[in-house]
Amino acid sequence: MSDVILSPGVLRGRVLPPPSKSAAHRAAICSALAGGKALFPPGDPLSDDIQATQNAMKALLKSSGGGTVRIDCGESGSTLRFLIPVAAALGLSAEFTGRGRLPQRPIGVYTQCLPLRGVHCETEGGLPLKIEGQLTPGRFVLPGDVSSQFITGLLLALPLLRGESDIVLSSPLESAGYVDMTLETMRAFGVTAEPAPSGWHVPGNQRYRAREYRVERDWSQAAFFLAAGALGGELELEGLNPESSQGDRAAEALFAAFGAKIRWQNAVLRVSPGTLRGIEIDAAQIPDLVPALAATAALCGGTTRIYNAERLWIKESDRLSAMADGLNRLGGRAAETADGLLIEGVPGLRGGKAEGYNDHRIVMALAVAALRADGPVTVTDAQSIRKSYPSFFTHYNQLGGNANVINLG
Repeated sequence: MSDVILSPGVLRGRVLPPPSKSAAHRAAICSALAGGKALFPPGDPLSDDIQATQNAMKALLKSSGGGTVRIDCGESGSTLRFLIPVAAALGLSAEFTGRGRLPQRPIGVYTQCLPLRGVHCETEGGLPLKIEGQLTPGRFVLPGDVSSQFITGLLLALPLLRGESDIVLSSPLESAGYVDMTLETMRAFGVTAEPAPSGWHVPGNQRYRAREYRVERDWSQAAFFLAAGALGGELELEGLNPESSQGDRAAEALFAAFGAKIRWQNAVLRVSPGTLRGIEIDAAQIPDLVPALAATAALCGGTTRIYNAERLWIKESDRLSAMADGLNRLGGRAAETADGLLIEGVPGLRGGKAEGYNDHRIVMALAVAALRADGPVTVTDAQSIRKSYPSFFTHYNQLGGNANVINLG
């Protein structure tokens, strides 16, 4: 375990955000199924989540099918939800385990629909989960408003089956950008699914084809530096795709709505402070942006309301509670609502100590908020950034920040 002690300051300079975690999961799976490997940019340390997916794919593809393959998903919800149907499509017996809050995160969508298509699921409501049997093609009915990860898992797996399948949504789709990213990555590796009125039609007997693939940069991680720029810095973010299918590309427009000065110049996104004001934010399609947006809202003039954010209750932490608690401990004014947060902006935070809740996005958001504190800020669970952005504090300090990570043994 570790704490990070942060001093007030300003970040200035140029930063290259890490590869998109969302895109990297998908590319790693597609490439492994094709017999190749995803091409990650050199020099980027892989996050714990991506390593979990790579290790899991190696274990699945090395399995002879004669026994149970054990898959340690770490704390990665994407690894778990993407690979359950992939293992079933390969006809493998598998046991999925995990740590942190992952064993409590919902998987009921699969335990309801997979047994209808030949797969026995054994669980007491979470992890460990044991599956056995050959997944058969057919009709898969599931909700669209629980997590798009279940849809992605089926989209990745169903092309491997011998017959045609249909994914039918029983409720409106949220986080549609993540499904678009899945379909885009599948196409890059030679596999397709066809849009249908209530979901997708997935032809069977398809094969993933190996190719070189460069994972694009991560808009959700870039959001922390957009926040830092909006709150007083002068930052340049390189490597981002302005036409990305990542839903979190909405960060550019949202920080501009706060009042930050944002512009593209020579393929670099530049951000600097402006007159910041509170705004209304519908988080249904952008749940991962909420911590960075909340940190910014805490230091804007007026009130910010974040709504349609219920899914944040079941992330690595209850992120609505965690952000309200952290901001309030540091002198902010944040309150939970039935589906989000209500944040009254203050001129500055006072400093102090806040819990990181072993959640990478909470720790990074509070580190950005600490830039506008009157005194030092201590945030617990600094090691949690390894889940998605191992280089965050290195980049933070290279830009002029003062983050001192203390290992507690």
